[in-house]
Amino acid sequence: MKQLFSLLIALFVMAGVTAQEAESAKPGVVYGKYSEAGVTPISVNDLEKKMTDNKFDGKIQGKVVEVCQAMGCWAKLKKDDGTTVMIKVKDHEFAMPMDMIGRTVVVEGKAEKKETSVAMLKHYAEDAGKSKEEIEKIKEPKKEVIMTIKGVKVVE
Repeated sequence: MKQLFSLLIALFVMAGVTAQEAESAKPGVVYGKYSEAGVTPISVNDLEKKMTDNKFDGKIQGKVVEVCQAMGCWAKLKKDDGTTVMIKVKDHEFAMPMDMIGRTVVVEGKAEKKETSVAMLKHYAEDAGKSKEEIEKIKEPKKEVIMTIKGVKVVE
């Protein structure tokens, strides 16, 4: 009985932590595990040039143009050519706030170029709050760079 009670308390605590809103995106705020030490971040525009065997491990800096509206578990960083790089939180370990859009951030993690299925693209579009019409237009998989991140720091 004690074990069941302890388990229930642990579940309620975890639910409360998960349900909390992420702290507002202000310069200096960190989400997840971000190390100040280590490599200097590169621009999101240089990411593909720095990839070896379609992979990159390190930090990139860019401006957030989209955030998952459902859970804050992914965001997109805009490149100068208008394309984006998807950043995804590893194992939903933390959430990014909706007010991160327009902010410059440095993210730390591992990037990989891969194909995203039509089903996953539609899921992302749904999470982003796209209209049903926009979602229905998604018919082809997309090759893109996706970075699984362990931390984010808001720069400006």
